[in-house]
Amino acid sequence: MSRIPQRFIDDLLARIDIVEIIDAYVPLKKRGREYVACCPFHNEKTPSFTVSQDKQFYHCFGCGAHGTALGFLLDYEHLDFIDAVKALADTVGLEVPREGGRAPVAMYDDLYQILEEVACFYKQALRESPQAIDYLKSRGLSGQIALDYSLGYAPPNWEHLVDHFGESRLDDLTRAGLSKQSSEGRSQARFRNRIIFPIRDRRGRVIGFGGRVIGDSLPKYLNSPETPLFHKGEALYGLVELRRAQPRPERVLLVEGYMDVLALAQHGIRYAVATLGTATTGHHLQQLFRLTHEIVFCFDGDRAGREAAWRAAQQLLPIFKDGLEARFMFLPEGDDPDTVIRREGKEGFTKRIQSAIPLSDFLFNRLTEGLNTHDVAGRVRLAELAKPLLQKLPDGLFKELMYDELAKRIGKSLDHNAIVPGQPIPNQANSLRLTHSPVRMAITMLLHEPKLAQQAAPPAALNNLDLPGIQLLVEILETLRSNPNLNSVSLLERYRGSEYYRYLLQLMSWRPPDSEAFDLTVEFRDVIAMLINKALEQRTDELLAKERNEGLSPSERGELRVLLTRKTGILATSTEKKDKSAL
Repeated sequence: MSRIPQRFIDDLLARIDIVEIIDAYVPLKKRGREYVACCPFHNEKTPSFTVSQDKQFYHCFGCGAHGTALGFLLDYEHLDFIDAVKALADTVGLEVPREGGRAPVAMYDDLYQILEEVACFYKQALRESPQAIDYLKSRGLSGQIALDYSLGYAPPNWEHLVDHFGESRLDDLTRAGLSKQSSEGRSQARFRNRIIFPIRDRRGRVIGFGGRVIGDSLPKYLNSPETPLFHKGEALYGLVELRRAQPRPERVLLVEGYMDVLALAQHGIRYAVATLGTATTGHHLQQLFRLTHEIVFCFDGDRAGREAAWRAAQQLLPIFKDGLEARFMFLPEGDDPDTVIRREGKEGFTKRIQSAIPLSDFLFNRLTEGLNTHDVAGRVRLAELAKPLLQKLPDGLFKELMYDELAKRIGKSLDHNAIVPGQPIPNQANSLRLTHSPVRMAITMLLHEPKLAQQAAPPAALNNLDLPGIQLLVEILETLRSNPNLNSVSLLERYRGSEYYRYLLQLMSWRPPDSEAFDLTVEFRDVIAMLINKALEQRTDELLAKERNEGLSPSERGELRVLLTRKTGILATSTEKKDKSAL
């Protein structure tokens, strides 16, 4: 797989201006040193969306959305990483280089082409099949819905694809998952006598198909197999059609079947998408949360549906940051969205959506099943079950309130502070000195002014310090000392996809106090000095403990003498400063 060289991304981010990029999508107005607008990621009347030209960073004080120009294109335009880099490169006239081979798009051009041609073939076949048209009418679907979702029909004979496209295209058909070989060695179409549902990627390209049999034969539903383009755990049916109907929907309804999406659309609910006969994955959820702030999960009310909902909830937890919503609705046993909306209509179904269970209630309802929380043992068991799940939540107000709710239910306060990279970060941007650890203070200041790294002691001096986040700080220092021209955004983007990215993104929102008394360089030197002294103290304590328990080697005794002498000097200097300040 080819990839974009890191040096190119660094250079690109140094050339672009985030104000110009965002202003092309959301008109910005200058206000002081920053630019403002109404946030494109949530509805508001008073602008709370700010863009900093100095930091090349945007932040919304309303919904908490924040990031770089690259992140903006990923979230606003729903592009994948490579396409977002290409879009940025186009704005400054750069061609994106590749390492490790040809670009994936060029590699699979033939597959995209054959899939699009087959989709057109099936679409035409539907027009020519009275049987297929009658079936869709019997399910209450109109010709307009069939057109909007590009529905098709696969004829009943085995050879219909080869007959239409010819033997010369057989290899492409096979690679695209559309043709297979029979036991007699003949090529056979994968889909026969089925209504065809084209499945598209976020750019609208056909990547696979689903097929619903006409009649009673099994399997009732059939999907394309895994191919270089089609992965069931990533694809969502109806996503492209949803975005065409509602570019920025208030919510997305996640259902389980193709026909459910179509039936809901037929009745005016055009914000439903479906997984493809597979469990909800984190990839599915991340795609949807780029599009909306609320997902409503729709499941059958039977045991299988509730188990599927529980699995979906667990996929939600690691990505459920503040500002997002998730709710769960369960249909009567034996029903699905298709049958319910045909019986109750849009109004009745919408009422069910509005009364769906919030994620918080669903989690605690599930965890307390079978527990007697009126006795001590039941409350202890609840805490044991809940804490590993709550720890997965991103830091923020929702996580704090979930711990508060758990505390109420068990009758005991909880200390839920985690360690970097999951440590809660205060919302008050200027409370750095009071609420951040020295390690976080140093990382935050480096994000704000990367050139500070050139003034720090060699990172190796901090390597063995036993503090949360120290290895991240050392890594950042090493990166910046090796790349002295790296800016804040380039540094941040190097961590995209890592466990630290969200943490660094939050720290990037910090602003230095607007005060002449605050000197960023002096503050940074003081923090680094504090950490180095801490490292020396830890090493001194280690050597003293070893001396007591097993004795020291000659070199270790010499090291301890130097450390104790240095410690005495530091204490004397500190005492002298206190005496002077008292005068």
